[in-house]
Amino acid sequence: MSRYTPLIDQLIEALRCQPGIGPKSAQRIAFELLERNRDGARRLADALYQAIDGVGHCDQCRNFSETPLCTICSSAKRNNQILCIVENPADVVSIEQTGSFSGMYFVLMGHLSPLDGIGPEEIGIDKLEHLVQQKAIEEIILATGTTLEGEATAHYISQIFLGSGITISRIAHGVPLGGELDLVDGGTLSHALASRQKISHE
Repeated sequence: MSRYTPLIDQLIEALRCQPGIGPKSAQRIAFELLERNRDGARRLADALYQAIDGVGHCDQCRNFSETPLCTICSSAKRNNQILCIVENPADVVSIEQTGSFSGMYFVLMGHLSPLDGIGPEEIGIDKLEHLVQQKAIEEIILATGTTLEGEATAHYISQIFLGSGITISRIAHGVPLGGELDLVDGGTLSHALASRQKISHE
C-alpha cells in the first residue's frame, strides 16, 4: 500500500523519468514543490507543456527548433561547407559557447548502440548523407564523444565518406577519454576543435 495519495504518487513517478533521479530525489522534489513552491511548480508545468508542444527538430540539422529551420541553419553568416557532427543538442550549445566555430551542424540525437537497438537509421545517417550531398560539404568534423559508443559512431561515419574527396577530421587534444562533450569546458573544447586531426583515407 502506498504511503502517499494517488496524485502525489503520480507526481513522484513522473519526476523519476529524468536520468539520475531515484525515488528519494523524486520525493524530495515533489514535497519541495508542494510545500514551498506551488507557483514555481505551476510555471514549471506550463513551461514543460509549451516546450513539448512547441519545440521540434530543425529539418536540416535535427537540432531542437521552434521553426522548420533553426537559427544556425537559417543564418547567412555560417560557413555552409563545414559540417560538425555531434551526438546531442547540448553539444551544439557547448561548441557555440566557445565562439570558435562558424560552420554548420548535424545532430545525431544519440550514438550507435546495437545492444540498445540504436543503429544507423535511428541516428539519421540517411539524412546526414543527403545533407552532405545537397550542401556540397567540403569538411566533416566528427565531434562525437570519446566514449566507446562515440568513437564507434565516429568511425562508422568516417567510413561512409572516406574516398568522397571530403576532408574528414576528428576533434583532438583536450577531450578526456570516455568524456561527453557537454561536460568539457569551453577553452578545452575550443582547443580540441582547432587541433582536430584529419582522418587518413588509407
